[in-house]
Amino acid sequence: MSIDQTQADRGRNPSDVPRPVALVTGVGRTVGIGAGIARRLAASGWDIAFTYWTAYDERMTWGIEPGAAGAIDRSLAEHGAATAAIEANLGDAGAPSRIFDATERRLGGVTALVMCHCESVASGLLDTTVESFDRHFAVNARATWQLIREYGRRFHATPGTGRIIGLTSDHTVGNLPYGASKAALDRIILAAARELAHLGISSNVINPGPIDTGWMTDDVRASGIRQTPLGRLGTPQDTAHLVDFLCSPQGQWINGQLLMSNGGFA
Repeated sequence: MSIDQTQADRGRNPSDVPRPVALVTGVGRTVGIGAGIARRLAASGWDIAFTYWTAYDERMTWGIEPGAAGAIDRSLAEHGAATAAIEANLGDAGAPSRIFDATERRLGGVTALVMCHCESVASGLLDTTVESFDRHFAVNARATWQLIREYGRRFHATPGTGRIIGLTSDHTVGNLPYGASKAALDRIILAAARELAHLGISSNVINPGPIDTGWMTDDVRASGIRQTPLGRLGTPQDTAHLVDFLCSPQGQWINGQLLMSNGGFA
């Protein structure tokens, strides 16, 4: 894991009013859901630590977006956010604790944990390899548990302000390791709504439905539009607005829920 240069000094808001810190994982591409969420939270007054993993993008069909982490970092600083960009392989069991160490060193304690990271390589019941299955569960399930564990152990913010949010999917047919590991993610996050209740932390899962961030073919895009009553695909901003609400004081009462934010996709 490598830690990029923080923008903490440049991003501090001039009024010196402390900004809470959100840790957003899976923010590797400027068009991604994670980047949209990070920008929305920065605009709402949060300092942002975010993680990315270039090696994952490199082996996916969309490839590496040169300079993405720096561009995202600058866009957050434009909203007055102090930032810390953290490159981390969440398939490494030691990464979650190092991510929290880096975040606390650069920005302070984490108030909101928003998990957008994923391993997503499509395969079905008959052609999924053991290696791929294990990697999906390491990233999507095990790392989610470890990040929540670190968060719970280190949480010192005002009770009632803590937030845990994770992104999930119900796409399992032809996408077995991804869908199965996301189902495990759901259960882990929803358990936190009970197990971390004594800390005043709310915990929710969001299913954003089909959002085209560069991975869709023309056929997949057309099919998604046909299956959505609103006649369009979702955008990163759609998810970001919901996350922003859940992280606000007004969103505190939403807890232990799997929220469908998909335009009615069926």
